[in-house]
Amino acid sequence: MDLSDLQRRLRTFADERDWNQFHTPKNLAMALTAEAGELLEIFQWLTPEEARDVMRDARTAESVRHELADVLAYLVRLADVLEVDLLSALSDKIEVNEVKYPVELARGRALKHDRLHEKNT
Repeated sequence: MDLSDLQRRLRTFADERDWNQFHTPKNLAMALTAEAGELLEIFQWLTPEEARDVMRDARTAESVRHELADVLAYLVRLADVLEVDLLSALSDKIEVNEVKYPVELARGRALKHDRLHEKNT
């Protein structure tokens, strides 16, 4: 299954339930944010080590998979409603980020692009 297959399947799912009336860009963006928040909640109080090992617990791993799937579903659905080619958009954004974060300045540094040129950061 590829991204266009997922898009068609989600579109059919919404069509069959007459949910397109609710799948406005605003509502889908809000749902996407809510699902991302539910994913975040799983990690909220974990140490970095616990977060790295989160998939070792079967119940937590299932929750992570479900929340990731919800985030992806709403993202794909939003892109479909807005007629955005996600793969093309991501490819374009990677190119933008390659310019904003040149390897020689960004390697090993977790700074926003506008701070990369500052000395002693």
